[in-house]
Amino acid sequence: MDFSSLSLAELKSLLNLLPAEIKKKEKEEKAKTLKELEAFAAERGFTLEELVGTSPEKNERVSVAIKFRHPQRPELVWSGRGKRPKWVVDFLNENGSLEQLVV
Repeated sequence: MDFSSLSLAELKSLLNLLPAEIKKKEKEEKAKTLKELEAFAAERGFTLEELVGTSPEKNERVSVAIKFRHPQRPELVWSGRGKRPKWVVDFLNENGSLEQLVV
């Protein structure tokens, strides 16, 4: 494509339109590719979920079991993953132990 004949204003306008158009095309390409992959798997007697182990449309987070609960405030829970919540730090600073919080 030759852009040399476009004015500066036309080029800037085009630049502003491109991100939305790119997103639209990406969405269309993903949908098309997904249908092609599903058809490819179906020709061989499989579903796409059987081959990849999960549905490509779903990007679900798996919840982690609760391992710690505050003894006086049961709504305060922690899985033990990641940074310790403030309530755990406060409990430990008040001479509590993690063993006291285990569910």
